[in-house]
Amino acid sequence: MSQIESLFVTRLYRAALSEFAPGIDAGELETSCLVIAEDDEAGQAWCEENGYPGYTSYASLSDLPWRFPIFADLVKVLDAHVAAFAQDLEFDLDDRALTLEDLWINILPEGGMHASHIHPHSVISGTTYVAMPKGASALKLEDPRSARMMAAPVRRKDARRELQPFIYVKPEVGDVLLWESWLRHEVPMNMAEEERISISFNYRWD
Repeated sequence: MSQIESLFVTRLYRAALSEFAPGIDAGELETSCLVIAEDDEAGQAWCEENGYPGYTSYASLSDLPWRFPIFADLVKVLDAHVAAFAQDLEFDLDDRALTLEDLWINILPEGGMHASHIHPHSVISGTTYVAMPKGASALKLEDPRSARMMAAPVRRKDARRELQPFIYVKPEVGDVLLWESWLRHEVPMNMAEEERISISFNYRWD
């Protein structure tokens, strides 16, 4: 009898942020993101100079957990989620830790998008979602084998989920998504009239 199995599985972690932190107030987190964006003139200038739609603190603020207590609380919660994901991935960490490398705010207005990319030099990357108005874009994940499928035909539109070349994950406010940092991903155009707000982060192996 023939046997077919799936090999080299790509894992995606999805959970409610509140699973490890019922105390983080979503409204306070959203207000903090908006206030920071309004006050961060260096970040605004970087976004304008680099054609980034909306706002990101990626290039301007590297110490959000130090500046704002709610971000320090958030990191403690993310640490717990990342530890759970690392256990699922069966990493042998050799008595070393996965620790936060960087954390930044993303605010995408209507029409804003974030092109396909990876997060080199990190182990686990992720995002937690602060504001997802109706029509806000999902996270688009790309099959890491795509560049090697040189002469392969396209998949059928009704192909099984694990065989599709792109997976769209529609997060809700309060969700946290984690993936291994080599996984290529993007944020398609935000079709909502309101801003899509998220907080992204990387964890390294110390």
